[in-house]
Amino acid sequence: MTTSIADAPREHGAPGPAAPWVDTRVELGGLTLANPVMPASGCFGPELADLLPVETLGAVVTKTVFASARPGNATHRITEVPNGMLNSVGIPSRGVAEFRRSGLGGYAALDAPVVISIGGLSTQEYWRVAEELADTEHAAFEINVSCPNLERGGQTLDTDPRAMSEVVAGVVARSAKPVLVKLSPQLQTIGEAAKTAEDAGATAVTVCNSFPGMAVNPDRRTSELGNGMGGVSGPVVKPLALRLVWLAAQAAGIPVVGCGGIRAASDVAEFLLAGATAVQIGTANFAQPYVMAKVVEELPAMARRLGVDRISDLIGTLTIRAED
Repeated sequence: MTTSIADAPREHGAPGPAAPWVDTRVELGGLTLANPVMPASGCFGPELADLLPVETLGAVVTKTVFASARPGNATHRITEVPNGMLNSVGIPSRGVAEFRRSGLGGYAALDAPVVISIGGLSTQEYWRVAEELADTEHAAFEINVSCPNLERGGQTLDTDPRAMSEVVAGVVARSAKPVLVKLSPQLQTIGEAAKTAEDAGATAVTVCNSFPGMAVNPDRRTSELGNGMGGVSGPVVKPLALRLVWLAAQAAGIPVVGCGGIRAASDVAEFLLAGATAVQIGTANFAQPYVMAKVVEELPAMARRLGVDRISDLIGTLTIRAED
């Protein structure tokens, strides 16, 4: 499926010359997407389907599913920061059995490929969730290895190459579908983490999760979030995420899904040039629930402005600028 601004009705009834057709498809490790745009996990759900034409998206990504029900973190969970958002939601989950019974159907009805985000507090929990969802209707798994792992003192799995490799290899062994791995921005060597995921059999890596941060209320002398710290996201992190995407794409031979501060087709272009094959939009959905459809609609005009008739021709073509 491709979209084009040229398909919109022209004023005054006078048809103009048809704009050149643009191929917006991308290949994500054997998974063909109609375009590179999808939501980030936890930033979109079936309840928002009436606000935009979901069928125009490249894919949809579910909230992260754990084996058992989780309540999430204490309130207050979300607060604004300059040019972004700070959240400490804590990934609440109704558990894999309830997701399979009543949650997945809502995503499957959206007429877009479904990527199921899976989480775990132990290696075995990741494997269990993958096993219990392996036979369901979905396009891919995304393993969230950038959430706390209680077996290792609260560290994220992707800081431990051996542990991450074990989780990824186990999920890959239990899935006949592509497997993405969502990485943390806290890694000093995100390229090595991307290569570890590749060596363990991952189809692609998502770069990256939110950046750790804190907001303080000086009048009350308290933290703004009930959990103290949270994850920073939104436009403020885009330059940081772009760098990490570029590093990951340089280090690994599998596709990279870019995430961080995207809210327009021009942002998508920046991530593709840096090496991303697809992108995820998160924070922008909270202010503009229709933003993903708007970005998809903007893609053909953006591609034509950059002189390509296939979006995929932009991937990894960034030149590091020399001094003029």
